Amino acid sequence: MGKVKIFADSTCDLSRDLIESNDISIVPLYVGFDDDSYKDGVEITTKELYAKVDECGKLPKTSTPSPLDFINAFKPYVEQEKDILYIGLSSKLSSTLQNARIAASEFPDAKIEIVDSFNLSTGIGLLVMKAVDLANENVDVEEIAQKIKELAPLVETAFVPDTLDYLYKGGRCSSLQALMGSVLKIRPIIKVVDGGMIVGQKARGKREKILQTMLENAVKDKNNMDKKRIFITHADGYEDSIFLKKKLEESLDVEEVIITDAGCVISSHCGPNTVGILYILNEKK
Repeated sequence: MGKVKIFADSTCDLSRDLIESNDISIVPLYVGFDDDSYKDGVEITTKELYAKVDECGKLPKTSTPSPLDFINAFKPYVEQEKDILYIGLSSKLSSTLQNARIAASEFPDAKIEIVDSFNLSTGIGLLVMKAVDLANENVDVEEIAQKIKELAPLVETAFVPDTLDYLYKGGRCSSLQALMGSVLKIRPIIKVVDGGMIVGQKARGKREKILQTMLENAVKDKNNMDKKRIFITHADGYEDSIFLKKKLEESLDVEEVIITDAGCVISSHCGPNTVGILYILNEKK
């Protein structure tokens, strides 16, 4: 085990295999229904989440880990004299990062770097895996943190929800209100830009058409794309994920295209059958 210990929160949506094989520590966010609160990915799964939504007819509340949650997570590794790097959910979407910074201030003699991903889901996961790559090369924690900060604006995150209800009710995407008032069959591609969510493109017609558009957007970036890994992340949308993975592998020369399941917090905001394509650019478009 190296000197640098890498942390993320549960919104990074990395698979259990990737988390365990790369010794990544996850601090879970919370999802709650009335008086019941559950740790994302620990005490509730995405399928269980959607079953509860169907049962009670309303969306869950989501909440951040407390500073104490982060203190308890960091403390064992501080005691082992590890250097800590935490890469977290966009500060424009959550106060999670702020709470991590508060926790880090409780360990003034430790090296703890807190990095804002300005992203969500495996947009964070891509940066976490880059940090793992660098840590395996014995790069020191400050240098890793600086490199991840430089890469954060280069992450391309696009996803297609099957319904706009979840994003709209959750108030997470400022561009959606006008769309919600339309009687047309508008299907948006949601993008993450500068740490927030916007409607990147709009199309009318079948879902297959907008999936094809999202796929074509990724292929257009093939000469400006980090060839290490691409993520396809879905919320109960496995069939679309398989379709996109096959097409991307046929069209792009990349080392691996990885399918991951969205965790409960991300799924609670985007809704079932959401699917996204996420990768890192070599340089800003």
